[in-house]
Amino acid sequence: MKQRLALILGLSVLVTVLAFSMYFSTLHHESMIPSYTYHIVNVFPHDPQAFTQGLVFHNKMLYESTGLYNFSSLRRVELETGKVLQITQLPDHYFGEGMTIIQDKIVQLTWKSNIGFVYDLHTFTLLQNFSIAGEGWGLTCDGQQVIMSDGTATLSFLDPETFNKIREIQVQDNYPLDRINELEYIQGEIFANIWKTDNIARINPTTGQIVGWLNLTGLYEPDVDDRNNVLNGIAYDAQNDRIFVTGKRWPYLYEIQVVPLNTSDS
Repeated sequence: MKQRLALILGLSVLVTVLAFSMYFSTLHHESMIPSYTYHIVNVFPHDPQAFTQGLVFHNKMLYESTGLYNFSSLRRVELETGKVLQITQLPDHYFGEGMTIIQDKIVQLTWKSNIGFVYDLHTFTLLQNFSIAGEGWGLTCDGQQVIMSDGTATLSFLDPETFNKIREIQVQDNYPLDRINELEYIQGEIFANIWKTDNIARINPTTGQIVGWLNLTGLYEPDVDDRNNVLNGIAYDAQNDRIFVTGKRWPYLYEIQVVPLNTSDS
């Protein structure tokens, strides 16, 4: 009996030790991922009715995809004033989602309709439709391929002509990261809004590994208590190395500077 109790006690201690080892190993692993905060460089007006789903900076202009049934649109917006210079409305039964620009074309997703749209960059003329497997969330491109999120931990890389899937990656740290929303390709990384959080994940596009976390807590606090008015929208001005962020129905668009938070990164 004593031997049995001793064996049980020994196994319990072993399990406890292993559990703590795994816990502290996880903490150590997470602490090794660089963390970043922000510095506000400029603040620009933004349409407070725009339910921002996709955002791109191109040729000194912002291009924006907005969502909600009956209100979805594609827009060209003047950065400095927030004035909408050009707009096309989606049919009422479509919920607009992420968008990107590639090869003088605008590509826009819809949420649950399994369809995407391709427009002429200059005229917003609809050029074609394409099929989406699953839901459409965020969209960006690396200059060669279109990169799409669908609300899961999977990012799909698509051919920009056929929109057939070329490959996919699973975004993860030590666990899969879902609710990946709006995307932006910045200097070899994918920046991704995580829905209903103040965090932007920085993702290695080859491995899917998270290589950094950007926390934007306190950037803007909506006056209206609407759980949907969250951070969403990242645009990058490659020529001047500027990052812009906004949110759904936010009255402001922010130019931010990314600042290392971990002492090891400074």
